[in-house]
Amino acid sequence: MTPSPTALDALWQTIAQQLPPERRSRTLATRWAYGMDNSRLHHAADIVAFPQSHEEVEYLVRAARDHKVPVTARGRGTGTAGGSVPLFGGLVIALDHMNQILEFRPEDRLIRVQAGLLNGDLQAAIRPAGFFWPPDPTSQAICTIGGNAGCNAGGPHAVKYGTTRDHILGLKAVMGTGETLRTGTQTTKGVVGYDLTRLMIGSEGTLGIITELTLKLTPCPEGTRLLRAYYRDMHAAAAAVSRLMRLPVTPSAIEFIDGGALSLMRQHQENDPALQIPPTAGALLLIELDGAEVGLDAELQSAQAAAEGDDSNFAPLDMRAARHEAEIRALWAARKALSPTLRHVAPKKINEDVVVPVSRMPALIARIDEIAHRHRIAIVNFGHAGNGNIHVNLLVNPDQPDELAAAESALSEVFETVLALDGTLSGEHGIGAVKRDYVRAELDPIALSIMHGIKSVFDPDGIMNPNKKIPD
Repeated sequence: MTPSPTALDALWQTIAQQLPPERRSRTLATRWAYGMDNSRLHHAADIVAFPQSHEEVEYLVRAARDHKVPVTARGRGTGTAGGSVPLFGGLVIALDHMNQILEFRPEDRLIRVQAGLLNGDLQAAIRPAGFFWPPDPTSQAICTIGGNAGCNAGGPHAVKYGTTRDHILGLKAVMGTGETLRTGTQTTKGVVGYDLTRLMIGSEGTLGIITELTLKLTPCPEGTRLLRAYYRDMHAAAAAVSRLMRLPVTPSAIEFIDGGALSLMRQHQENDPALQIPPTAGALLLIELDGAEVGLDAELQSAQAAAEGDDSNFAPLDMRAARHEAEIRALWAARKALSPTLRHVAPKKINEDVVVPVSRMPALIARIDEIAHRHRIAIVNFGHAGNGNIHVNLLVNPDQPDELAAAESALSEVFETVLALDGTLSGEHGIGAVKRDYVRAELDPIALSIMHGIKSVFDPDGIMNPNKKIPD
């Protein structure tokens, strides 16, 4: 799929007819910068284009198809699976300039935006009107709405509000044929035709490039409460999660941090008053509730009772409730500081986001601990306990051949364990290029065959983000 120099020169000349010089580039610095994301992969682009409209994206894809040049769509490159890395060079279509709000209708609880709008900028624009958009990945401040759609991003609040696909009413995209696809409705009900909106969400740019999205908005809750509970181990914490998920009111977030992560937090955040980690703690839960102020304190009491449980052997070692905004911010800041801490300890760590049924989280964590010990690798786990979404972090240096080999073996065993526990290989980070070779272990040949058939309809020449998402 690597394009020839002749094809690239011809494509460059075609693009020059449509885009001004400041919105197209073949300079090495730009090509290099747009050849990476937050994974460990890096392949320089050959051409980078910065469209400002759907029509310009359509023009670029048609030109790339005419010249048989692969196309990679890109937001801000916050993904960790290599989804926006141009493995074969070619044309990178960067949506940085497509960051406008096209229509905002609070009365219908919807907003229509370009795909390059930042999640954080969207939240700032709609909050004064009393709304928020629930998908809130860690990179919320700098990731794009199109990128959220591309990998069906989630975040801490997915346990109550769902993932990105639950908050998109419709979209506009350019398929690999260069044709425009419009899907969905501006209503919350609609069953005309097949659900192509959900097909595009999570497709990671392999079917087409999403350019515009119509989003369903959610009213901001009146109040929020947060519990911090430390447990002796993941078994006790998981038992608490099961009790919490049986409550009549679903918590808005249930985050967990395992013993290995707590050890690192003791070392690097020991002066943080929000933490106060007991020396025997092997797991931490952050339990958030939101909603109308009337009744919220009663719901907090119910959550405290569920977190406590009836068995003293599984009771929390320490539990604290935060009712005021400053306290809540401090506790969330401690949780969100964990990823930067891990980057400090292991700048090239391997980060996966597997999912298992909540009841099987302790079995997975126990198995991961055994794998880590046997391969002599430090592995720490944290994530979204309410839906069993675990971020598995292998603290290795991939530049060291021995460490990389051990990490690859360990990761294969982790994935095997996840599938044996009826889990899935990715909850919100996507497959990209990093996990593509493992997909056959989860999907059967019939499902893969159907997916290849869909791909051939949307992208008959195979130019859209090749060698991503599904194996050959």
